[in-house]
Parts: sequence; C-alpha cells; structure tokens
Amino acid sequence: MRRALKDIKKKERGLALVETSIAMLTVLIALFGVIEVGRLLWTYNALADATRLGARWAVVNGQDTTAVQNMVLYGTTTAGTEPIVSGLTASNVNVTYSSFGIASGRATVTIQNFNFNFSVPLFGTSLALPPFTTTLTGEAANAPRP
Repeated sequence: MRRALKDIKKKERGLALVETSIAMLTVLIALFGVIEVGRLLWTYNALADATRLGARWAVVNGQDTTAVQNMVLYGTTTAGTEPIVSGLTASNVNVTYSSFGIASGRATVTIQNFNFNFSVPLFGTSLALPPFTTTLTGEAANAPRP
C-alpha cells in the first residue's frame, strides 16, 4: 500500500508547475485584456472630448480651420509635437461651417477613419472606431440672438 502511494506521488511530480503555468497564463491574458479595454475606452472618451473642444473653440473664435484642427489634435491652437491621442493626425479631423457668422450658423467637427491599435497582439492589430461628430451653433459674447 505504501509503495503504491509512493509511485503515485512520483508520477505527479511537476504537476503543480504545469497547473500554475496554465492558471497564470489565463490570469495574464485576462489582465492584459482588461488593460486593453481600458485603453480603448480612454481613447474613445478622449476623441469624443476632442471634437467637443474643437467645436466649442470654433463657435466662439470664428472660422480658423487650422486652429480648430490644432485644438482637436493638441488641445491648443498652436501645433504641438505629440497629439492628445496617439495616432491622431490632421487628416482624421474635418471642420465644416454652415453659413457661419456672429451668433449664427453652425460649426461641425468630425474625427473619422481613426484606428485604435492594440498593444497586445492576441486581440488583433487594430479596430476601426466610428466617426465622432460634434455640431454647435455659433455664438459670440454680447451679441444679440436673432
């Protein structure tokens, strides 16, 4: 009987290492998945906020498309070196005005064709995000409303 137990224990040597490695692999995949989804949600929120910021600047300060694009890209009207969201370029930002004037018209800022790149290759390489659009009505301080 004792010999049989010794044989069973001998055959199970190293099994804990295999079980631990499988469990750790599962935990690490789940952890990196949560981190990547968090980055995706942060990027989604940052892009939505960038369109709001650009549209707000456009309706308050007038028709300067380059300044609006810089506001969306860098958070300031002057061109910076690092965009708010990695991979965002001026070609992704579209600014349109419709019969724009003081306290009238509309400014629309759109971010389109932006691909989110995953850091962990297990989830694929990139994900095409939907277009982000913000439209606001023109305004100016102390200008009467029509």
